[in-house]
Amino acid sequence: MTWLTFLISGTLLAATPLLIAALGEVVVEKSGVLNLSIEGMMSVGAVTAFIVVFETGNHWLALAAGGVAAIVLSVVFACVVLFALGNQVVSGLAVGLLGIGIAGLAGGSYENMTVAPMARLQIPFLSELPVIGPGLFNHPLPVYLAPLLAVVLWWALKYSKVGLVVRAVGESPESANAVGYNVVGIRFLAIMFGGFLAGVSGAFLCVASSTLWADGMVAGRGWIVIALVVFAMWRVERVVIGAYLFGAASIAELLVQSAGISVPSQLMTSIPYIVTIVAVSILSMDGKRVRLNAPVSLGRVYLGTH
Repeated sequence: MTWLTFLISGTLLAATPLLIAALGEVVVEKSGVLNLSIEGMMSVGAVTAFIVVFETGNHWLALAAGGVAAIVLSVVFACVVLFALGNQVVSGLAVGLLGIGIAGLAGGSYENMTVAPMARLQIPFLSELPVIGPGLFNHPLPVYLAPLLAVVLWWALKYSKVGLVVRAVGESPESANAVGYNVVGIRFLAIMFGGFLAGVSGAFLCVASSTLWADGMVAGRGWIVIALVVFAMWRVERVVIGAYLFGAASIAELLVQSAGISVPSQLMTSIPYIVTIVAVSILSMDGKRVRLNAPVSLGRVYLGTH
């Protein structure tokens, strides 16, 4: 395998969970809710998927189970911020820590165990192309479904009535309520959708990427997802680009090691997080542009009819 083949293949595998979770977070934030519990939802999805595939061997059932498990956690978050009117930042952090704790407890007896990886889909002819073929066209099916999901969400948010309603709720919940839309109900569904994708994202880590369970294996990816949404300025097409850029950064350690360059492993492991900080910091310099693109009611408690 050439270094270019490895770079392409590794980038796609590393970017897929980031892309899946970030797409869900875009929908949640477009509805006006800031969800900081992605790390916990991904962790719950990961451990649930690992247990399911370990016990049944069914990878697709594991992905679905991971998504459903994260929905349960998302419902807790939704109830706190939408009905109890809890602060979204504090509530998100608390629910995220709860999810991480649940994942550690549930996965204790499976620590460091492995499962068979999800089957790869070799696309005829294309996978046989030199260099780029094995890197682009020899992956588990979710790797190909993630960008398709991005296209569907881009279209839905921009052109469909559902997307218009979600964006209206995020921009002016009072106006949306005045014309008859149930703001709380719409945000509740948006949070559940984002939770499901976060759970599927975590599940992908266990059943298709690393194929093992270890406490803390999500390793901050949930925070990268949140930063990625800000970096993309809540635009789906930029989320896709950012996910693959961050995915490429996350495999830099392996590329450097394969090249025989002596660099402290701790430094290389931190590269994705350094890139995240730098990217968001540069973007934050243009604070006016960020504010113009952010949903107007993002993070605000809605005090309308419950």
